Amino acid sequence: MPLMPKRVRYRKQHRKAGNVYKGVATRGNYVAFGDYGLQSMENGLLTARQIEAGRIAARQYVSREGKLFVRVFPDKPITKKPLEQRMGKGKAEPEFWAAKIKEGTVLFELAGVPKDVARSALLRVAHKMPFKVRFVERRHV
Repeated sequence: MPLMPKRVRYRKQHRKAGNVYKGVATRGNYVAFGDYGLQSMENGLLTARQIEAGRIAARQYVSREGKLFVRVFPDKPITKKPLEQRMGKGKAEPEFWAAKIKEGTVLFELAGVPKDVARSALLRVAHKMPFKVRFVERRHV
């Protein structure tokens, strides 16, 4: 079952014009919970299905070892009109949920596994992502 909010105040949000998901992430841009992470290098939308596909890919690779953290949540409803629908008649119903991703956001984290296993697992997740991502490690201060 893909992620989605339990309840929202407004069912339909405004659609942004152009590439408004620009800029660099100032929050959620470092590995906080695990030892290794997958960081976005581009802006965009990440659907709930893509998040779930990445979660399953990582979980299957590390089997029962380690802990996987999903750092993003799809909280934006995306609406879409049916095919061959005439213009007008109001805004369409929500079709799916997506997370707004800025460059530098850490999407997934892994803890409790060796570096080579984490790299391989997160590489599988990277193939499911719709934009460029990179493997990052926790910075020990």
